[in-house]
Amino acid sequence: MRFQTELIPATLLRRYKRFLADIRLEDGCEVTAHCPNPGSMMGLADEGLRVWVEPNDDPKKKLKYGLRIVEADGAMVVVDTGVANRVVKEALWAQEVPGLTGEVKAEVKYGENSRADFLVMQDGQRIWVEVKSVTLSRQKGRAEFPDAKTARGAKHLSVLADQVAKGDRAVMLYLVSRDDCIGFAPAGDIDPTYAKAEAAARAAGVEIMVYPVEITPKLSPGRVVFVPRPLQQI
Repeated sequence: MRFQTELIPATLLRRYKRFLADIRLEDGCEVTAHCPNPGSMMGLADEGLRVWVEPNDDPKKKLKYGLRIVEADGAMVVVDTGVANRVVKEALWAQEVPGLTGEVKAEVKYGENSRADFLVMQDGQRIWVEVKSVTLSRQKGRAEFPDAKTARGAKHLSVLADQVAKGDRAVMLYLVSRDDCIGFAPAGDIDPTYAKAEAAARAAGVEIMVYPVEITPKLSPGRVVFVPRPLQQI
């Protein structure tokens, strides 16, 4: 997945009101950028961190920069959660996700008042896929999800389990949106309810997949690529 315009480096000053971040550009100019991440961004919102932002000249957008990548503890981390679905979509269309090959549809209604991120039709079988962007790492080499309580995430797991009960396959795909992790585990201390929901979903037959990405912000215009090498589930 390539960004629409070339990313430029900046310094993070503060992140606030969930979707706003003040940054300092390399020319010293201080501006407010859109921060497309509803989570806590634990460990990724400290003043002074180097970030990569995407400029735009869209007259309909009030903010002319979007926060895309944060550098923290030597790692590149994609904090724009919308990127995860775009990366997985490209990988699914290219038939690059092991075990998930076939016809792909996005945003398909299922369950009660829910939409699956993707539906894969494989040899006549329906495979429902939900994608989560993983940015948290509190222990070297280990990625964790979630970084804040998420009732919506727990609901997704329950709906996936319901689809398995109907005879379909269902997958929770965690895309580790940072380049320094080799393993993954639920952050049960942050959201015990989510951790229990994941354990119940596993027991019900929901498949858990964890894959990393390759992040290259310095390329023009910068890209994030799915890596078909599963990470260890701890």
